[in-house]
Amino acid sequence: MRTFIFILFKLLVVTSLYSNEIYVNKIDTVPIDEILIKPNRILGSKFMANNRTGAAYYLSFEELTDYINTDVNRSLKRIPGINLYEEDGFGLRPNISIRGTSAERSSKIVIMEDGIPIAPAPYSASSAYYFPSVARMQAVEVLKGSSQIQYGPYTTGGAINFISTEIPDRSKVRLETNIGNFNSAKTYALFGNTKKNFGYVFEYLNYNSDGFKSLVNNFNSGFDISEITSKIKYKFVKDKKTIQSLELKFHHYDEISNETYLGLTDLDFNNDPFLRYPASQNDKMDAEHLQYMLTHEFLFNDKLKLTSNLYFNKFKRNWYKLDDVVFENNSQKISKVISNPEQYPNHFSIINGYLDYNSSLKVKANNRKYISKGFQTKFDYHWYPNNGGFNDLEIGLRFHYDEEDRFQWEDIYGINGEQMYLETLGELGAQGNRISSAKSIASYIMYKYKINGLTVSPGIRYESIKLFRDDYGSSNPDRDESSLTTRENIVSVIIPGVGFNYNLNNRISTFGGIHKGFSPPGNSTGQKAEESINIEFGFRLKSQKLGAEIIFYRNDYSNLLGNDLAASGGTGELDPFNAGEALVSGLELMFNTSFFENFNTTFSYTLTNAKFLSDFGSSEDIWGEVSYGDRIPYIPQHQLNTNLSYTYGKLNFNLNGNYKGKLYTQANGLKIISPQFIVDFSAEYEINSNIILKSNIINLLNKKYAVSIVPAGLRPGHPFGIFSGLEINF
Repeated sequence: MRTFIFILFKLLVVTSLYSNEIYVNKIDTVPIDEILIKPNRILGSKFMANNRTGAAYYLSFEELTDYINTDVNRSLKRIPGINLYEEDGFGLRPNISIRGTSAERSSKIVIMEDGIPIAPAPYSASSAYYFPSVARMQAVEVLKGSSQIQYGPYTTGGAINFISTEIPDRSKVRLETNIGNFNSAKTYALFGNTKKNFGYVFEYLNYNSDGFKSLVNNFNSGFDISEITSKIKYKFVKDKKTIQSLELKFHHYDEISNETYLGLTDLDFNNDPFLRYPASQNDKMDAEHLQYMLTHEFLFNDKLKLTSNLYFNKFKRNWYKLDDVVFENNSQKISKVISNPEQYPNHFSIINGYLDYNSSLKVKANNRKYISKGFQTKFDYHWYPNNGGFNDLEIGLRFHYDEEDRFQWEDIYGINGEQMYLETLGELGAQGNRISSAKSIASYIMYKYKINGLTVSPGIRYESIKLFRDDYGSSNPDRDESSLTTRENIVSVIIPGVGFNYNLNNRISTFGGIHKGFSPPGNSTGQKAEESINIEFGFRLKSQKLGAEIIFYRNDYSNLLGNDLAASGGTGELDPFNAGEALVSGLELMFNTSFFENFNTTFSYTLTNAKFLSDFGSSEDIWGEVSYGDRIPYIPQHQLNTNLSYTYGKLNFNLNGNYKGKLYTQANGLKIISPQFIVDFSAEYEINSNIILKSNIINLLNKKYAVSIVPAGLRPGHPFGIFSGLEINF
């Protein structure tokens, strides 16, 4: 490993010395502290990401709009260190991992929108059944390593901040529409303006599809999502240095998606990967998200700033879906039937519609409501000592409350001639009647000292979390407290970290850090949190025609936590369980080149070695029976992404190739998902400065491939699809 590091470092030096042109990087002429980051952003630009004391990436608006894209998976796959697996083919509910954290429902990373936790209940039920739509984002910021301890509570892998469209400085109107295969369509409209001290923006987004899976009687297997976002802002100016602003944001999201947990057996997937069994014909997600956020920014002077947010998020959803199959009073979970059709031939015949049977299908209404609300404030002060250095002190505080309210039931259906019919309505609350909640106080202090080419950033985070569960029982729909059972868990943790960045010259810098990784436990009394020690070290090269980043990291878990999610084949109780020691180490590479006029390339590679260091059993979870040395499932060892961009006059072309190595679907490696290489293509033609024609091809080579085997059976990726449309700006 030392030899490999030396060779890579030598390559950077040689490339720097023999570049075609002498280039003085902006870091020498623009002090980092002079760049003002707008409120609710973390990085604000690629320049700031490239000078962070820790791994970071800024996905710009131009990168987000290279392709007609509503799928966040396709946007994030170009960033090294991010592992993900798909589920529905459209990116409605992504499963994202950063540096080997558990990918299930993106529950082990911090997901934010405009600097605010956006998962439905980030502490008490962190599984992200709601996810921000990338189609309405202005940028995406990704933090890894020691640079992300400000953004808890999950500090092991990283944090993602989605930046929604900002209020424009002048009058702006943007209209976009496109259509494509499977009756897919996207409509987007924006208008906004700023006059004197008052600004506003209004957005509308709708994207929908009939779906690419075939269901009996041509039932729709797609979705329809509509969103409205609005912001108003007023600026109070006392003098040139003292400025206050107040911004109110409103967001509403409405989704109907005919999605299911029911996948396919190996045999059926090989015959027709886009088949859906008749027993899933009534499966549907009905979801609604509501957000209010008030942001206050106070610039006391050019050195002192205070930013505060008051936020309220409400999310409700009912995922009505097949859960169990019954034959001769023998009830089995669909995941067990699909994985063992030979063992349960009659149950499987009911699912695929070959066997007519009364009272055979249990369809559960996974009805839940979530609340996430709080107040956070950030104080930032910087000053210049006499020795010519730079100091910055940032202090943050957050008071937060969230809850998940489960009120679920199960209806009984029969099936005849591949048609389901309702027989018995379930008793309300019988399949889950409880409220899980969390209260937290989080604070952090980050100090940055910069002198000459060296920047050092020590920091410390504190989390005090109280987790509760009130269970009203399965036969208590009125929630009479006489049958109430409760439990609670209290945890407090100090999370230290330090990072550094050193500019060896005006082109090459080295950076690194060490910090404590943490994930909150569940509400079971006395359960331990997930903890790890995380180390990273890397190099950056910045020249006029070449950019490169090489990072080595190691996350050493003393106690890894798993979650009992139905989405990963578990019972759906969400209870975390202790899994003991684990080790994740890896390498992240990224290269950007523009050696030829109008031709740019981006290449990224991720090597991830994620292994358990303990023996344990979790037969109802994604991990299965685990032995020392087994790989953590759904984390590929190798990933490659290449993006080629070429501009010719008014034409612009982009070609993206993404390779993902084989996936172990359980730790024992007995079942895998084969490696896949998917190519996407896009083209733009600028008619004039206001009108652009766009076209996009997803899965250019029409590769038929599996993306996962959870929750219950093999699931396909998006097939070949062409999408074309028009963008108007004025």
